[in-house]
Amino acid sequence: MAENVIQYDEEVFRSIKTLLWGSNVKEDVFKRWAQGFYFSSDEPTALIQAEGGPCAVIAPVQAFILKQLLSEADISTWRSISSHKCYQLLVRATVEILKQAAGEKLPKFSIVYMNCKFPNSENEDTCRLFEKVSEIHKEEEEEMNVERKKSDKRNERTLPKEINEDSKDVNSDDFHSHLRLFTTNFSEQVEEFLTEMLDMLKHRYGVLLLLYSVIVTKGVPEIRVEMSDPLESMIDSTYGYGSQSLINLMLTGRAVSHVWDYDQTIGDLKLRGVDKQNPIGFLALLEYLRYCEVGTFLKSPSHPIWVLGSETHLSVLFSTEKRLVSPDTPAEQAKRVFRKFDHEGTNFIPANLLQDVLAELGLVADAEYVDIMRKKLDSENLGIILRSSFMDEFFPEETRSCPDIFPLYHYNGLSRSNKESKVMYRKGQAVLLECTIKGILESNPMLTVLQTKWPRIEVQWDIGQNPSLN
Repeated sequence: MAENVIQYDEEVFRSIKTLLWGSNVKEDVFKRWAQGFYFSSDEPTALIQAEGGPCAVIAPVQAFILKQLLSEADISTWRSISSHKCYQLLVRATVEILKQAAGEKLPKFSIVYMNCKFPNSENEDTCRLFEKVSEIHKEEEEEMNVERKKSDKRNERTLPKEINEDSKDVNSDDFHSHLRLFTTNFSEQVEEFLTEMLDMLKHRYGVLLLLYSVIVTKGVPEIRVEMSDPLESMIDSTYGYGSQSLINLMLTGRAVSHVWDYDQTIGDLKLRGVDKQNPIGFLALLEYLRYCEVGTFLKSPSHPIWVLGSETHLSVLFSTEKRLVSPDTPAEQAKRVFRKFDHEGTNFIPANLLQDVLAELGLVADAEYVDIMRKKLDSENLGIILRSSFMDEFFPEETRSCPDIFPLYHYNGLSRSNKESKVMYRKGQAVLLECTIKGILESNPMLTVLQTKWPRIEVQWDIGQNPSLN
């Protein structure tokens, strides 16, 4: 299946370099991104992040792995899942992310890989390294079983050996000079290819190869159109953090720079947002600080999984309680549509847009009826219609069922951010109180970010302290 679909495209790879790294690839930042996908010895389905930066890829991939897990297995069995099964889940997660990037109309998938896995390689040293990494993983899996038994005697945890070895001799020029493309129109072939090339994902460049694959599949020109600033690099050249456009690309398949619902127009500037309900959600600490606005498409995803954004890091929150993501009520849909026409976020719209709002919601929108409702909702003839008045008229006192008590689990891929440096899912018991909590937000970042979704929430964590967002 590979003869007419394997190629080298220097122009494409050059455009990706510029999009991600800017005019110059800083080797220290590149080195932090140069890691493969490794699973924790303490939580077989939890990915480990070696350095700050690549959480913009690792956290979304972890979220899609959890999506697979929640639909397939009871959480009590997760720690007995084999390594082989974990990597199967990884492949399926990457395929789903690539499918989002490809879109639904005539999808074309492009997988970026290093040419050394194929015959007549141009770089035998790289090939031997690839094979060595595969052997390291097999040896490491056996060592991990021994280490688990010794873990209670150690206070310090170390990263898997291959992470430390992979960090040696990392070079961006060498990496980019050996990239190739495998293209196909079928997601089944993507899964087959990735399964055959699984060592590619485990290899020290695995995270970058997946990211490059998503970018080529989406298309660099399309990505630049969706970004608010098409000249901005997607990876910060100083700190190595992924931009919101990169995070959104991995989560939703769209490289938009904002997390609100729909596009917004401010003056002559069109600011792109999320255009539909996403399978994975997103909650941001910065929303509490009023630096951003997370819309309902991301706050209320179709699966109870949310990527959590602090100022510097991404982690993942999830639950086994499916009622947390019940389908939208008509009232929630109405609020979103109203917000779409409320370009300035003022909670009111010009009265002449009432007909457009009613039409989009599938309500009666003939001119005579709209005129009657306009006069009723704008009785003082101010030329505006308040959202509260609109909702009271068309969707009064609609409620949705959300449990008052439910389990939450938190994942943070950085070993240093976990208790005893063990990367594990931390369980909490959430309770929705009768009154909104006030006065403790600043000292409790975890609770702060959760309250952007559930204002009345309180959580007791099994480790006796709040898991770290950073």
